[in-house]
Amino acid sequence: DSSVGNVTGSNSVNVFLGLGLPWMIGALAWSGGASSNAKWQAKYQMMPELTDSLGPPGSREQAFVVLAGSLSFSVAVFSACAIVCIALLAVRRRVIGGELGGPKASQWASSIVLSCLWLIYIGLSSWKVLEGDSGCAA
Repeated sequence: DSSVGNVTGSNSVNVFLGLGLPWMIGALAWSGGASSNAKWQAKYQMMPELTDSLGPPGSREQAFVVLAGSLSFSVAVFSACAIVCIALLAVRRRVIGGELGGPKASQWASSIVLSCLWLIYIGLSSWKVLEGDSGCAA
């Protein structure tokens, strides 16, 4: 119980500070800057995908913009790999009597499957980002 609380607390701090603090600083920096920032104007002023969140092209005020990119694809791949991983652990518990240990052959087979899941996640997520068509939404 203690270890689960430690991991949960640690991940919460990482997410809230690791993502929240830089985003807050970025939002404050972009909202406080002059609306005539040439770099922002060139990149976001005429982007049609931002109409719902920033208004019609040509009349937008400068704001902090984070495009969604390939996040939904990455989450879907991660979820599929996680389901396979949990299924593997459930099968190991029924067949071997536990998630860890057991005969060497099953240890090796499980480690190969789990390593392949990791490679699949990294490979597919990288492919989607490098493909270039990762979608645009604010």
